[in-house]
Amino acid sequence: MDMPSSAVSEIPNATSAAIAAHIANALRAAIAERGQASLAVSGGKSPIPVFEALRGQVLDWSRVTVVLVDERVVPHGHADSNTGLVQRHLLQGAAAQARFLPFFGEITPQLTAVVLDTLVDDATARIDPLPWPLDVALLGMGEDGHTASLFPGAAGFARAMATDEQLAWVVSDTAPHARLTFTLHALLSARELLLALAGEAKYAVYRRAREQADVALPVSLVLNQDRTPVSVWLG
Repeated sequence: MDMPSSAVSEIPNATSAAIAAHIANALRAAIAERGQASLAVSGGKSPIPVFEALRGQVLDWSRVTVVLVDERVVPHGHADSNTGLVQRHLLQGAAAQARFLPFFGEITPQLTAVVLDTLVDDATARIDPLPWPLDVALLGMGEDGHTASLFPGAAGFARAMATDEQLAWVVSDTAPHARLTFTLHALLSARELLLALAGEAKYAVYRRAREQADVALPVSLVLNQDRTPVSVWLG
C-alpha cells in the first residue's frame, strides 16, 4: 500500500542500541551547533532498554537537558512515576550530569480541574530553562492510538490537541492517574520525533494511523504532517 506523503521514515528491525545511537548523534549535533541540547522522553516499561543503552553513549551530558514527554500525577516515589523511572534507568553514570526538569515536586491528593490547571502552570514555569524547540522527543504509542498522554476522548484531550501552549492535563477513563503531557503543538514544534513500536497489535494500529489524520487516533496527527521529521523504529 502506498503511504501518504509526510515527514515519516521507517526503520525496520530496530534495536534499542540503534535508537540510542541515533538519539545520541542528534544530541551531539545540537551541542555542536548550539552549545546545548534538549531531549524529551516517554515513560513506561517500553523505553527502559533504550534508556539503558543511551546512558552509555559518549557525549557531553552536562550540556543536555532532559524532560518527560508526559507524566502521571503521582509522587516521585510511586511505582508508576515516570520521573522515578528516568532517574533509575537513564540518569545514571555519565548521564547523571544531564539537567533533568521534572514537571512538579510535591503534589496534593485532591486533583480537581483547578489543581490540575495550577500544576500545568507550575510545570510550564519549571521547564522554562529547557532549550526550545526540543531537539529530540522519543515517543511511544498505545493500542488505542494515543501518544504522549493524548488519550482520545479523555477529559482535557480536546484542549491538549488544539492549544498552542506547551503543556496540558489529561484524565482518561482508560488509563490510571491524571497526566501532564506535552501538547500536540509542542510535539510538532520539535526538531525531530522518534516513535518506537513493537508487536503486531501496535503495527496494525500504526498502519491504520498512517493512512490519514484522524483525531480518534492521536498518533495519526503526528504521522500525517510535513512539518516535523518523524522516524518510526519498528522493533
